[in-house]
Amino acid sequence: MAASTNIAESPVLTCCAPLKVALAGFGTVGSAVAKILCSSQAAKLELTHVYNRDVARKRVSWAPAKLCWTERIDEVLESDVDVFVELVGGLKPAYDWVRSALERGKHVVTANKQLIAHHGPELAELAHRCKRKLAFGASVAGGVPVLDALQEGLAGDRLFRVCGVLNGTCNYILTKMEREGTPFDQALAEAQQAGFAEADPTDDVDGFDARAKLVILSRVGLNAVIRPEEILCDSIRSIGPVDFNYSRDLGCTVRQISRAELHEGRYLAAVQPALVPLDNPLAELVGGQNLVISTGEFGGDTVFSGHGAGGNPTAVAVVSDLLGIARLHPHNGQNGDWIAAPRYTAHADFVTPWYLRFVVKDRPGIVAALAHALAKHDINIDALLQKPGYDKSALPFVITLEACSALKVNAAIEEIEQLDFLVQKPLTLPILG
Repeated sequence: MAASTNIAESPVLTCCAPLKVALAGFGTVGSAVAKILCSSQAAKLELTHVYNRDVARKRVSWAPAKLCWTERIDEVLESDVDVFVELVGGLKPAYDWVRSALERGKHVVTANKQLIAHHGPELAELAHRCKRKLAFGASVAGGVPVLDALQEGLAGDRLFRVCGVLNGTCNYILTKMEREGTPFDQALAEAQQAGFAEADPTDDVDGFDARAKLVILSRVGLNAVIRPEEILCDSIRSIGPVDFNYSRDLGCTVRQISRAELHEGRYLAAVQPALVPLDNPLAELVGGQNLVISTGEFGGDTVFSGHGAGGNPTAVAVVSDLLGIARLHPHNGQNGDWIAAPRYTAHADFVTPWYLRFVVKDRPGIVAALAHALAKHDINIDALLQKPGYDKSALPFVITLEACSALKVNAAIEEIEQLDFLVQKPLTLPILG
């Protein structure tokens, strides 16, 4: 059975008074949540506390006069609020605050993907013991209600695969490179100037942000508990304009793809740039949007897409979780879904066709040497592509492979990396079907 995003069972809330809500974090998302809570759209909810460092600079004129603004988190945790909304991000101190809130009898809503990916089962068990609810619908794909859809709308199916574009920063960068021929470093700098990338983009471009989301999707959609650090992460930093030129000749483009699959009792997962056929919905995604495709034994593919980040889309998901708590009814065993779910060890040994891009100092015998190394590992070449006009001292060309396992490809590449004609480390990308 798919796991619930509404982690823990709770008693029925019978009071007619609105739920008292506290926000920890008043940045882009927090202020957007507050605007909704202070509007007539959220009559069942009352914003009573806002915590933030240097809170005086965060005060806004549109908030109710009686709203408590504080720099002391204990003032929030010790108050009589019904729901604690954690929007500060990261593992510390968010983990300690969420634990304390649950132990003090408060429901918790969070958009913190890293917190749920690393500590979800533990916090779910605590919420269950405390008879409180831990909700995290905003932690994946922002304003796209994919977690609730997997939990509720597809509960009758047996899902075995989730695949998607889960990081808007990477998608913004890659689509800019695709459309304008921009090198990675320039595309990243422009994304930072436009507010689509952080000053330190490591979590985004190296795959760690998407990996945390994939852990949560796997838990909710595939009923699989996995440790984030076990999932392969490959960066998009090595992608260049030349890869879009060659991928276009193959009827594809390049996207950062997060995918997980249950196959014959094994859990396969990876976050990595990949070639995506142009007729695939993932290839059509542009800018900062997110898209998730779930695949079920009975229902086949279901696609969810929309804005994956930004204050307003994420705030909608947070308030939706709050309203879900406000109309709460007991569901026996709901929290047990997460706690009792099987734990898997992640592997990345997908069997797919492959794209290999080499940059070499040209000389006779290069293709023969590469073909020999691949053949030693029982790998069949599908095609060789070489465009004219490049400098022979740093000549890029591409070899595509017939479907084979990632383990075979990695073993062959490890051997190929020792060859002295290489100018750069080979780029290895899976080609999605």
